[in-house]
Amino acid sequence: MSEERALAAVETAGLEYAVTRHGRVGSLEEAARVRGVEPRDIVKTMVVRRGEDDYLFVLVPGDREISWPRLRALLGVNRLSMPDAETAREATGFERGTITPFGSTTAWPVIADASLAAADEPDRRISLGAGAHGVAVTVGARDALAALGAQVADVTELSG
Repeated sequence: MSEERALAAVETAGLEYAVTRHGRVGSLEEAARVRGVEPRDIVKTMVVRRGEDDYLFVLVPGDREISWPRLRALLGVNRLSMPDAETAREATGFERGTITPFGSTTAWPVIADASLAAADEPDRRISLGAGAHGVAVTVGARDALAALGAQVADVTELSG
């Protein structure tokens, strides 16, 4: 089961974590409330396609969205795309809405937005999907990014 795979990967990484099981939610704000974090601390794991069978994870704070020009510049490419739900599942082993870099069937590179590792928030905790709908894992941001070997870069902008 995907949830067990994701949680086992978090455990193997040696991270302190808390699991929240809350069922489906209707909004970012509702997800944040039931997980006990701020909306900006809900982290969306986006699967981005760089080329044929070449993907990466982009970790995006809940109140932000990918800045495609910044991400393309960082990666030195002219074109990126988001795979459809089935292709994302094939690339990660997770359904859309449950995707996490922890326990992915392929360890794709991880890029985390710089705001997740802000120097003035050394104890920040973030909440990511954990392989099943309505299941999340809350971890220390810096520890999680280190465990994932994430490249930290300014790749998002405020939503809306």
